Formats: sequence, C-alpha cells, structure tokens
Amino acid sequence: MSEVRIAAEPRTEFGKGAARRTRRAGKVPAVLYGHGTDPQHISLPGHDLMLALKTPNVLLRVEGVGDGSELALPKDVQRDPIKGFLEHVDLLLVKRGEKVEVSIPVQIEGDVAAGGRLVQPEVEIAVLAEATRIPESVVLDISDLEIEAQVLARDLKLPTGTSLVADEELLIVQIVDASISTEPAEAEAAEGEPAEAGAEGGEQAE
Repeated sequence: MSEVRIAAEPRTEFGKGAARRTRRAGKVPAVLYGHGTDPQHISLPGHDLMLALKTPNVLLRVEGVGDGSELALPKDVQRDPIKGFLEHVDLLLVKRGEKVEVSIPVQIEGDVAAGGRLVQPEVEIAVLAEATRIPESVVLDISDLEIEAQVLARDLKLPTGTSLVADEELLIVQIVDASISTEPAEAEAAEGEPAEAGAEGGEQAE
C-alpha cells in the first residue's frame, strides 16, 4: 500500500463562511485527530485530495503539521449532494504496525453458473488490518458456485494479516435461479382488489 503525500495548512477560521472561503481558494477544510491528541484543523489542496480519495482507504502522509508529517486515513468524507465536490474531510491519525478497522471492497471474479444470477447484498466487508498494509480488496471467485450456493463472510479468504470484523454469518453473495423472479409480485397483488368506495355509495371522505 503506497503513501500519498499531501501538503496541509493550519486553519484558524471556522464556521460556514470560513469554510466557503477555503473552498473558493481551491482547498478543503479538514480535521486531523486520534491517539489522544487535540484535533488539528487544517486545509488540504482540493485537486490533490480528490485524486487521492479515488483509492479506497488511501494512506495519506500529511505534511506541514506538528513537527513534520503524520500518517492518516480518511474516516469521514463529506461531499456536496448535488455537485459532488468535497466539503469536509475527517482524517484519523495512524502509526506503522497499528491495527485499524476498515471496510474493503469484495471483488468478484469468474462467471456465474449457466442459468444462474448473482445476487450480492454486500459489496464491502469490515476487517481489521495494519494501517500501512490495508488490502485494496478481498477477491471472491464464483466460478465453482452452483445455483442456490451462498457465500458468507466466514467463507471469504482474507488477505494475509487481515482478520474479519463483520458478522461471520453475513451473506456476501448467493447464486439464484435466473428463471425465478425475486421481486415482489406487486402487480399480481393489485389485481382483483375491490375499488374503494366512491361517491356512488353516498360516502364522503372525512
């Protein structure tokens, strides 16, 4: 897992107005916290941060804080719900060798059995991993799965040095018969239902 270096600047102004000014300058307000230290309010270059966050659980080397630099993981990323730009980021301080709880993607490989359809209720899985060795994903090969087969969290082959945090019984994927619909038959239920009483019966809504 590679580190991404990113330059930070201390942030002394707070509130919505200050946050807007920071974003207009092409930067993102952020808070760096953890290890029992006081939260550090900083701003980060928006473009560099956006590129870094394209990697799940990216390890950031935040430069320009304290006496030099700190390692951190993004824990809460807030985006504008309409335009999608970064509004605020919380960063968790980490150290080499330290174990952290993260969610990693479940990467599906292989083809679904003939006549089957893949259902994947969980696209990520919670694990415990070394902060500087967080795997990019856990690979699940479905090539040998037959129709009606299920894979639970306990069945996943986690990368070396990673342990399961999620419930062992959590359903990750299952192969269902493609010819059988799993959607509720709402249309069928609606057929044959009596019409609601109307004005003909002389009844009026209250």
